[in-house]
Amino acid sequence: MGQWIQTALEERAGGRVATLAIDNPTQLNALTAAAIHELTEALRALAKDDKLRAVVITGAGAKAFSGGVNVNDLGSTSEKTAREGITRLHRCISAARECPVPVIARINGYCIGGALELAAAFDLRIAADHARFGMPEVRLGIPSVIEAALLPRLMGAGHARWLLLTGELIDAQEALRWGLVERIAPLAGLDTEVDRALEGILASGPQAVRAQKRLNRAYEELPFTEAVALSIDEFERAYATGEPQRLMGDYLARKRK
Repeated sequence: MGQWIQTALEERAGGRVATLAIDNPTQLNALTAAAIHELTEALRALAKDDKLRAVVITGAGAKAFSGGVNVNDLGSTSEKTAREGITRLHRCISAARECPVPVIARINGYCIGGALELAAAFDLRIAADHARFGMPEVRLGIPSVIEAALLPRLMGAGHARWLLLTGELIDAQEALRWGLVERIAPLAGLDTEVDRALEGILASGPQAVRAQKRLNRAYEELPFTEAVALSIDEFERAYATGEPQRLMGDYLARKRK
């Protein structure tokens, strides 16, 4: 257990699920340098777990997923230290994108700045209906960078520009309409929605889900022709695992009953 990131492992019927909680509720679960380091190390360690099926990342308490990078840290940053600090956050977000299993954001409140860039890198985003989202960096005299580049793909260029250029916050309902999150629920029902996503993942073939995550990354980064060629390779490799034969055999056996 870290000081700023709390890790819990749960063995479910379909496999192992990890939950990481950013634990600094008195400061809106701010992404301090120490918290970023701990989260990066936790994600890298989980990536080595062959039995892992999914990761859920949330914030402690009921007020914030995370308020983003600590403003005190930003205020003490200089031209000499700016690159180091933002690169540290980029490495953390990359660790989430490179995690071989689905990563789900359980957004239980404010999701601001660097925290929104973090959530944008996850595979699914499920938010409490009181959550609020924004990229207010321009109001602090700096641009939104690194994984802010993912926002136009999630919500369209116009909506992303609105957030990035105005610094305004939007509510969960707007985030859902814009495609920034996949589901919203009252806070009391947030875990039910997260479980719904997990149940679908855990009911699927472990190797197929990992292959699909690899392909989803390829669909984002590769030209169309290369992405299609890679997907054919992944399709062929799937049959080498024996997973399709087993799961389709089970399906056909149930259908014959």
